[in-house]
Amino acid sequence: MTVTINPTGMTMEQVVAVARGNEPIELSQQVLEGMAKSRARIDELAGGETPVYGISTGFGALANRHIAPADRVQLQKSLIRSHAAGIGASVEREVVRALMLLRLKTLASGRTGARPLVAETMAAVLNAGITPIVHEFGSLGCSGDLAPLAHCAMVLMGEGRALDANDVERPVLELLAEAGITPLELQEKEGLALINGTDGMLGMLILAIHDLRKLLDHSDVIAAMSVEGLMGTDQVFRPELHEPLRPHPGQARSAANMFAALAGSEIVASHRHGDNRVQDAYSLRCAPQVAGAVRDTVEYAALVATRELAATVDNPVVLDSGEVTSNGNFHGAPVGYVLDFLAIAATDLGSISERRLDRMLDRARNQDLPPFLAGDPGVDSGLMIAQYTAAGLVSDSKRLAVPASVDSIPSSAMQEDHVSMGWHAARKLRKVVDNLRSIIAIEYLGAARCIDLRAPHKPAKITGEYVASLRKVVAGHGPDRFLAPEMAAAAELLR
Repeated sequence: MTVTINPTGMTMEQVVAVARGNEPIELSQQVLEGMAKSRARIDELAGGETPVYGISTGFGALANRHIAPADRVQLQKSLIRSHAAGIGASVEREVVRALMLLRLKTLASGRTGARPLVAETMAAVLNAGITPIVHEFGSLGCSGDLAPLAHCAMVLMGEGRALDANDVERPVLELLAEAGITPLELQEKEGLALINGTDGMLGMLILAIHDLRKLLDHSDVIAAMSVEGLMGTDQVFRPELHEPLRPHPGQARSAANMFAALAGSEIVASHRHGDNRVQDAYSLRCAPQVAGAVRDTVEYAALVATRELAATVDNPVVLDSGEVTSNGNFHGAPVGYVLDFLAIAATDLGSISERRLDRMLDRARNQDLPPFLAGDPGVDSGLMIAQYTAAGLVSDSKRLAVPASVDSIPSSAMQEDHVSMGWHAARKLRKVVDNLRSIIAIEYLGAARCIDLRAPHKPAKITGEYVASLRKVVAGHGPDRFLAPEMAAAAELLR
């Protein structure tokens, strides 16, 4: 399905489809006409005597330096080359594609003053599957994700480093020629237009929201499996105990998911009467409250992401009146805050998942199951060390949940004296989401073993289907075996 880019922006689903699904893109005629119109205004200013930031001046702390007309094309090239100053590991292909797509979205707004050719070239690079190599460090999340975007702009110029559609690094000019793409000769304002946005942090936010929404649905069912396997009650998940009493929509949804997942469970029914336990532990009973709070946090983040998708983030911008004016919309604070917020929420979801896993393995708390769910306890260690792994992941996420957006290191000779660190918040969140998926996958292994050990009582329909899906790639309870591939297989199922 081709994604058509219009001046009004795009949806989060379209971003994921292009970034992760490699869907082709096209520019609408409205985009090309709007860009041509704003470019005419830039050309008019470029020929005048009045200094205009990014057109006839230097950048950042050098903004007061007037640039002679003969040097202005070189100014744009120098900007990109000097700002392509990233270092460290290469970031993921899907992040680079999201970064480029979102910058293209802003170019398409017609407010940056770039020529239509710039947008057409960027679209062609994306469609050809060419991926610029972007490094982990270089962005402070203010004045946009400058270094990451500059590495992308280098490739449009026929310079820098890039991978082909098979993730093999090859010379950039060779890749462009193979795709029939002519390298760009940047004109006034265009270098700035290519790098002055929050596109990297926004792209990573959108991908994280997509992943967390899926993980939350899986997490609810797997938490229900844990309740079932630990002989807990489903009655605390009844709808009358949630929305009417505490009207958080996420909590109501997670409780409904868990209640539905346990419907018809012979295991739950087997101890409905005569059980001397008054209440289940918090990690079981409060699962919807925690997962629901994460859901509501994700939806708040989605609201911020949707607003940012509708934004034109560049400096300066071309207004409808034709005025070209400076602004501060490149500051990443709105995105940085929710990236940090999501890391906190996702870390806590992983924490409660690990607590359920630990309870399953403890002979004193797992309701008469073997220690560590081992085949032959003593000879076998069962899932003992799998819990260590989950605990290590939780601890790692707790460190990563420390907010990045409260930090700021001034830059550019104190012209840029307060920055968002939103790119760093986004990089941390990606790791937290990966950790969360692995933690829930390990709980999945444990909960499925618990349910197997409750035979001949049968699980509920939904939890039983989850056990059956896992059993296609991971064997059931038995003697010890190589656990790492099983944990990886469970995580891949959740992916």
